[in-house]
Amino acid sequence: MINVSNVSRFMGGVPLYTEASFQVYAGEKVGLVGPNGAGKTTFFRMIVGEDKPDAGSVSIQNNTRIAYFSQSTGDMKGRSALEEVMAGNARVAELAAHLSIYEEKLCDPNLYPEEMETILEKMGDDQTEFESRGGFDIESEAQTILTGLGISPDEHKKPVEDFSSGWKMRIALAKVLIVKPDCIIMDEPTNYLDMETIIWLEEWLRNFEGAVLMTTHDRDFMNRLVKKVIEVANGVVTTYGGNYDFYEREKEIRLDQNEASFNRQQSMFKKEEEFIARFKARASHAAQVQSRIKKLDKIERVELATDEATIEIVLPEIPRGGNDVAIIKDLGKTWKNSDGSDKPVFAGLNATVMRQNRIAVVGVNGAGKSTFLKVLCGLTEPTTGEVAIGPSISIGYFGQYSLEKLDPEATIVEELQSHLPQANDGTIRNLLAAFLFRGDEVFKKIKYLSGGERTRVILSWLLTTPYNCLVLDEPTNHLDLKSREILLDALKRYEGTLLLVSHDRFFLREITNRVFEVDHGQIKVFEGDYMKYLAEKR
Repeated sequence: MINVSNVSRFMGGVPLYTEASFQVYAGEKVGLVGPNGAGKTTFFRMIVGEDKPDAGSVSIQNNTRIAYFSQSTGDMKGRSALEEVMAGNARVAELAAHLSIYEEKLCDPNLYPEEMETILEKMGDDQTEFESRGGFDIESEAQTILTGLGISPDEHKKPVEDFSSGWKMRIALAKVLIVKPDCIIMDEPTNYLDMETIIWLEEWLRNFEGAVLMTTHDRDFMNRLVKKVIEVANGVVTTYGGNYDFYEREKEIRLDQNEASFNRQQSMFKKEEEFIARFKARASHAAQVQSRIKKLDKIERVELATDEATIEIVLPEIPRGGNDVAIIKDLGKTWKNSDGSDKPVFAGLNATVMRQNRIAVVGVNGAGKSTFLKVLCGLTEPTTGEVAIGPSISIGYFGQYSLEKLDPEATIVEELQSHLPQANDGTIRNLLAAFLFRGDEVFKKIKYLSGGERTRVILSWLLTTPYNCLVLDEPTNHLDLKSREILLDALKRYEGTLLLVSHDRFFLREITNRVFEVDHGQIKVFEGDYMKYLAEKR
């Protein structure tokens, strides 16, 4: 279906990859993985024709229909959400227009029989294609997809320009799904989606009969979908037959085998070079020396494969604090709408956050999770009730508010130094290296950083400040898999109290031992870990 053959691509004279090859076959679900900047999106752009390789070829099987979801929504305006999604299937819209024209022509009483026969033949062909592409069901299908992606039926006819950028991204995703092509290419489809929507999309793609080629930072999402992983790293493209967990295990085995082969070859080279050095001056051994030199010249060198080094984050020793971190009594919050009316967010919460609780705060987007965390941290006042923070409790908070507080004109180093004034330059550089900022990258200005890079900057000082309670509102958003693994490792070793909002199921399973669910204006407390919560919900 898709054949990438010996492709080389350069950026600014530096190779992204050379002689890269892989295939995507009909019906395959394939994950594309690798560090940010490795060139994954460039592959997507070459496949859909938005970019070209510098060498090699990208070929698509004849009549293969490809739909591409990127992180750009384009210019969406002038239609309702439902109309915008239906317009995503341009061929169905085109066929519908043809059928309308045919019907109009057939109403002409002066139509010659041979003309009628020609029209009926064309009409039959177009009607068959219209039906095969789901034309008769396209409106109901568009409604189903929009609802599945979290846009409620009462918003289907809302003008698309009235949606926020995050919700427009869902509409753009719906426009791709409605096409039902032979292959869907998806660049980070789970960004901006809440847990329920991610699960719905996962199920939709599992039932989709076509091929999928995607990149995502959601480990569970990839594990449940893909049966093949293509890694783009260090200028090399490698294919693994299995899901993400298999890829990790197999990669480790291959790295070990490569290192063993490299060491064996180096040992052999050393012995041969010692022989050559020892006997090269002796005429009696001249033939043997020349033979061994020629032999060494012909041997293909084993290159030592390197995985991206990860530095462990050194966590500070934190003060113990009291056993009761926060006592919450009859807590409620109401916002004011633009028309002055009240908008209740949640009410009637009574709970105690205990020392070393690791609480997952869950609920659909817009349910009030972020509001609850802001009330807990004192960033906004409750409407009713109170939160009593225990003695000796210091809270470190991460959320959208944190991102907005960064100085856009500061460099990464300067931003870190402003939060850690006692740290020397070596400590700062080591800390940034642990968060994957290396070399001259540390001198980039904040305003030029991506969302994931800004998150890493904040977490770098937040996790090295001795807070004994961390409140993290979607820290995994925009983080790639490597960055998520680093953060997960640090939080597993963190000895304080944690309240966490994340849409990454693997992340929540690994570290949480209690669940607060924000739902329909209430917060329900579930005693037990995230898996027990899911079992109770089922």
